[in-house]
Amino acid sequence: MILVWLGEIITEQKLGNGVSLLIFAGIVSGLPLVFRNAYLSYTAGTTPITTYLVFLLLGLIVIAGVVMVNEGERKVPVSYAKRIRGNKVYGGVSSYLPLKVNQAGVIPIIFAISILLFPQFFGQIISIASPDIGNTINTWVNNVLIGNQIVYAVSYFFLVFIFTYFYTAVTFDPQEISKNLQRAGGFIPGIRPGESTSTFLQKIISRITLFGATFLGLIAVLPLTTQFLSENQSLAIGGTALLIVVSVAIETAKQIDSQLTVREYEGIR
Repeated sequence: MILVWLGEIITEQKLGNGVSLLIFAGIVSGLPLVFRNAYLSYTAGTTPITTYLVFLLLGLIVIAGVVMVNEGERKVPVSYAKRIRGNKVYGGVSSYLPLKVNQAGVIPIIFAISILLFPQFFGQIISIASPDIGNTINTWVNNVLIGNQIVYAVSYFFLVFIFTYFYTAVTFDPQEISKNLQRAGGFIPGIRPGESTSTFLQKIISRITLFGATFLGLIAVLPLTTQFLSENQSLAIGGTALLIVVSVAIETAKQIDSQLTVREYEGIR
């Protein structure tokens, strides 16, 4: 409750999303421990320096990819017809409709983790009423799902992929956008207003979601992949953590920049 209250205060002060910043702080606070474990592994002579350099380079590439996908968008051109009311002319301008590559954010990853952890949670509940059945379920989960990294990684990837399409379909309604454009006198050049516009938008969002879903799936299984290749737990690159940290950092920087811009205009007045 205290953290929620603190998050609300941060949000009210317009310093960014308070809850997201607290999650950001929790992730970043774990970095010193990661660096300490990596240093101890290096001093012990179990991991060569070249491995650290490769993972540092890979981490920078992942961060650059997260920024590009998080900020990437398809700009659909939109034109507005001229409307004359009295002696004034309205409209007649061109704009664009931004369609983000990553419409879903980290929500599909959260859904996928919940599904993968449900059998283990279910087994623990069953163990209270029937220990034998619960132990059987937990043994199956540990041996088949969680214990087998390949099965776990493949299941994780496909769940994230499917949930990305599902969440995008729920939050993005091309028919509603088409109606709003038509009401405002807007249209996409070369596309008829109405059903043709909604079909066109649906086709575009399906294409860019394919790339976004694949990227999220790869980000989700990145820690498992790095652990499998390096066989060193301290060198695991948390793709989901990087996605959250980069997204929150970019959003917070934008909000702070907008607040500074508002203050500059207030100073001019």
